[in-house]
Amino acid sequence: MPLPLVLVPLVAALAGCAVGPDFKQPAVPPVQSYTRTALPAQTESTPGPAGTEQRFAVGQEIPAQWWTLFHSEALDRLIRQALVDSPTLAAAQATLRQAQENLRAEAGVVSPRVDAGLSGERQRFSFAAIGQPNAPSTVFNLYNASVAVSYTFDVGGGWRRELEAMRAQVDYQKFQLQGAHLALTANIVTSAIREASLRAQMLALVEIEALQKQQLDILEQQFRLGGARRTDVLSQRAQLVQTRAAQPPLDKELALARHQLAVLVGQFPGQADLPEFTLDALELPAQLPVSLPSELVRQRPDIRAAEALLHQASAQVGVATANLYPRITLSGSYGSLANSTADLFGPAARVWSVGASVLQPLFHGGELTARRRAAIAAYDQAAAQYRETVLRAFQNVADTLRALEIDARTLRIQNEATSVARETLELTQKEFRYGVANYLTLLNADRQYQQIRISLVQSQAQRYADTAALFQALGGGWWNPSNESAAEGRNGSPPSSLKQEGIGVRGDSAHTLPAPDGSGK
Repeated sequence: MPLPLVLVPLVAALAGCAVGPDFKQPAVPPVQSYTRTALPAQTESTPGPAGTEQRFAVGQEIPAQWWTLFHSEALDRLIRQALVDSPTLAAAQATLRQAQENLRAEAGVVSPRVDAGLSGERQRFSFAAIGQPNAPSTVFNLYNASVAVSYTFDVGGGWRRELEAMRAQVDYQKFQLQGAHLALTANIVTSAIREASLRAQMLALVEIEALQKQQLDILEQQFRLGGARRTDVLSQRAQLVQTRAAQPPLDKELALARHQLAVLVGQFPGQADLPEFTLDALELPAQLPVSLPSELVRQRPDIRAAEALLHQASAQVGVATANLYPRITLSGSYGSLANSTADLFGPAARVWSVGASVLQPLFHGGELTARRRAAIAAYDQAAAQYRETVLRAFQNVADTLRALEIDARTLRIQNEATSVARETLELTQKEFRYGVANYLTLLNADRQYQQIRISLVQSQAQRYADTAALFQALGGGWWNPSNESAAEGRNGSPPSSLKQEGIGVRGDSAHTLPAPDGSGK
């Protein structure tokens, strides 16, 4: 039996192996709660805007379109537009398609190669090349038509590990796309809340300005009657001007917020037709779904992306290990070779060949083992970065949960302080009108009310912002099968297909990599 045919069974058996570590998903952190002390069942409630009591529904599913819980049709419409027109999502989807095509290309590399060739040439042959210098040279035509087949057996499994690494890269890009989707929707919601907060602060300034203008009119009347000093009138005018001076910075911030909102939805700031957002038009969600800690690592796109990078690094260790093993190539060709095209396909012109080759690295100056050690170090780096990502994710959730609890308490206190400050101001105005209180007392009451009134608006807006931050910290509900985001309508893999792609199931803890050998390969 020819040598190449003898090698086939042996090589096929070896090709079924893949050296290097087999990746296992990291274990779920043994964490029972996000915060050290238990959260209350619900937050405090406060009369007035944004004072709704919010209940923490532990273990409840997060809606895929979580932003609809704010019950703002304008916000829903804006996000739908952004999911269609956002260049950020378009870039992430193009990157995903690139990774998918690179994976398909790499799959072709590990397949057998079949090539067809057709050539024709005319050449002059000198017999001096075979030791007969006195023989006359000859000129002839040579035509060749053949099919060549070659296949390199993946003895160490290096190509399969390379495919594994590229599949992990595709998974990484899928979760990057989902992370971009989550960040985009969260940024639009928080930008809308920011705009609503600025508009509320501007309205509060208008109210304060009206009160101060009323006080100035009273002071000027008293001054004309001799009941007030000129310095009191000037001080009140300065206070009024100072309140008016606070308006332009808010106008600037509002303009910048709307410019940012325009870009987020994929429009030019000068051409965007955006709705105006107010706090009154937003509804604070009364029910807050909170995922179990054991589920967080399967829900956050950034954690899943870090896991994909860890998987890729594990596969690259296998690639570097496989480079230490031999490569066996089998090749064969069949065709015809003739001096004329008329004879090219005749039986006498048939030619064939079968061959095999083995390439075994022996000495590369330590390059191959050094590269393997470098791959192991890269895996250790990816493992550390994965752990850091998980820790920060749990920190994000813990921060927002505590923030929501404290936000409600802060709003209650601010609401009480505003009521007291307004009552104090109204009483002081009456006393000043009748000459019981002096102007300094009135000025202090006015300043106190102005500061507390603005703080109240900011506290109201903070509850909305931290509610949106909680949904983002928990992953945004992309795994929910009801996800109907417009991202599914664009090119590339839709977000809801991530489960269908079989990106992975919860497994055991990460494996321990074998130590590199000390050979000189």
